Amino acid sequence: MTRFAPLALIATLAAAPAFAVPEKYTLDSSHSQIVFTYNHLGYSTGYGMFSGFAGEIAFDQADPAASSVTVSFPVKTMLTGWQERFDHFMSADFFGATDDEMVTFTSTAIEVTGETTAKITGDLTLNDVTKTVVLDAVLNQVGDHPMANKPWAGFSATTTLLRSDYNLGQFAPFVSDEVQVQISVEAMKAE
Repeated sequence: MTRFAPLALIATLAAAPAFAVPEKYTLDSSHSQIVFTYNHLGYSTGYGMFSGFAGEIAFDQADPAASSVTVSFPVKTMLTGWQERFDHFMSADFFGATDDEMVTFTSTAIEVTGETTAKITGDLTLNDVTKTVVLDAVLNQVGDHPMANKPWAGFSATTTLLRSDYNLGQFAPFVSDEVQVQISVEAMKAE
């Protein structure tokens, strides 16, 4: 009878639940935006936005620090609300952007700071310069989407960038070097 004990042990271990792994979520491009603001000569606040971008979140609800995020989008998807401003931003004064120039963010670490908050550290590549940035992130909600009938997650984040760090410092300090960034994304669990 004891010779069957090792087989019973192996069967028990095989049936034990595996450790949870992050689940893949794909950004919902139609409900994900990055809004940036800057001070224009002290007279006004300038606004711009990126929308419709692609990305992936490996989301571990049980251990959020084990999660990760990657996002990329063409710099020419910037929205400014005024064609001449967009043309100036894409000119040699700023981006000198080509049609295939991308903005990318890849997380390198996540530090959980509260029940629904974290600091996401990652590499931001902008204007062919890569710098480490920290996003102050919030998990807005996670659960089944009432219309899509599948798991969904929503996140917000903020950070401040210096234009000059990315060789975009033209007209500073009159036009603020600091750019405030607000991010809001929705992501659906991948099939």
